[in-house]
Amino acid sequence: MTIDYAILHATPTVQVYRNLRQAAGLSPKTLEAASRGLPNTLFAVQIIHDSEVVAMGRVIGDGGTFYQVVDIAVTPAHQGRGLGKKIMREIQAYLQLAVPPSGYVSLLADGEAYRLYQQFGFALTAPATVGMALKNTEGPHHLPGKLPQDLRQ
Repeated sequence: MTIDYAILHATPTVQVYRNLRQAAGLSPKTLEAASRGLPNTLFAVQIIHDSEVVAMGRVIGDGGTFYQVVDIAVTPAHQGRGLGKKIMREIQAYLQLAVPPSGYVSLLADGEAYRLYQQFGFALTAPATVGMALKNTEGPHHLPGKLPQDLRQ
């Protein structure tokens, strides 16, 4: 049985984005975070089946020096059907056209997902570079560290 999928180059709505991340087992994003972040998408791809978005991926960054592949998500019912590869082919085509010489494209791969990304030219960077993260789980002004004097209110 062949399942028909349509590819849409468009940023998902906030609701679709949040629902798809949750369904795919990615960390949840608040309404505020998604509402602020999605308009800054450089490129997005959605895969649609029967009028429902079942997979997505995005590229974010400054549009010149740095790009990051994020939000690769496929709903469980559609996993194992090559949709991750479809998403990455669309993203790779965008990156080949958009990234100038010296531009740097990165991503963080969860678990064994690095094997998918290696098929598209991504290489593990450790031990030369190691990914790090800082996550705010408590709301405004709760990230660790001190603000410089001129940023305090």
